Amino acid sequence: MRQHLPTTKFGGMCLFLGELAAARDHLEQGIAYDEAQTERSLASRYGFDPRVPCRAFRAYTLWLLGYPDQAVQQREAALALAQELSHPYTAAIARYVATAVAQFCRDGHSAQERAEALMWLSTEQKFTIFLAWGTILRGWALAERGQREEGIAHIREGLTICRAGGTELRWPYWLALLAEAYGPSGKAEDVLPLLAEALAAMDKTAECFWAAEIYRLKGEVLLRQAIPDAPQAESCLLYALDVAGHQQAKSLELRAAMSLARLWQCQGKRAAAYDLLAPIYGWFTEGFDTADLQEAKTLLDALA
Repeated sequence: MRQHLPTTKFGGMCLFLGELAAARDHLEQGIAYDEAQTERSLASRYGFDPRVPCRAFRAYTLWLLGYPDQAVQQREAALALAQELSHPYTAAIARYVATAVAQFCRDGHSAQERAEALMWLSTEQKFTIFLAWGTILRGWALAERGQREEGIAHIREGLTICRAGGTELRWPYWLALLAEAYGPSGKAEDVLPLLAEALAAMDKTAECFWAAEIYRLKGEVLLRQAIPDAPQAESCLLYALDVAGHQQAKSLELRAAMSLARLWQCQGKRAAAYDLLAPIYGWFTEGFDTADLQEAKTLLDALA
């Protein structure tokens, strides 16, 4: 079983560095190795059972790669295994990733429920980092469901807990969620500094799995300024598209393409917008009930 933990660790490292194909390969190897074994004492050996994060990180990776239905299936497999094991720290890992996958899918209701379950467990077991992350994700869910002020306050509370605990893991992602929580009416002067901090943190840590989304959000905010900066916004959106393509992050590539297509639509370049978005949307074979794919279909219908 000694092979299992390094495989999971390497898979997680590749994931957060944006090396998604490599992450998928490592995590699939870990799962295949697990299925060939019978030993079930990993939690006592490592402090958590690596079979659960292996499946949980695979869910993360599958969503980014453009397989939202498979991501949800893998999330549920991680949760089921964690419940079977009855090991609190392993359960916290599964609940955290389950909440993050709900956030990826932009399912505010599910994300809130799962974040609250994570917070309850983390409070009971004194898992400070998972309490912080659950608080941030609950804040995003509240903002997504229209309670923006309360959501922003929760995210900031979670960030404070992180810093008090001496960790800034996933920092670019958390700051992007805070920027997103301000919504379409958020003032550029409030949001742009958050995205600048996210980019600086990404450069410092190389944790770039959410890079395309950070640049996409920056492009969107530049268009919301009192004096919109369309050229700079377009540059950010094109870069987001390029980063997502390089990482094979099809879900984030779709989001970047939608933002750029909307900009081009406003500029009267409807044919170019359609030609950009149609092949990316056409690549998908699942997840058509998710918010992103439904929005993409609506936009394509408007551009056709």
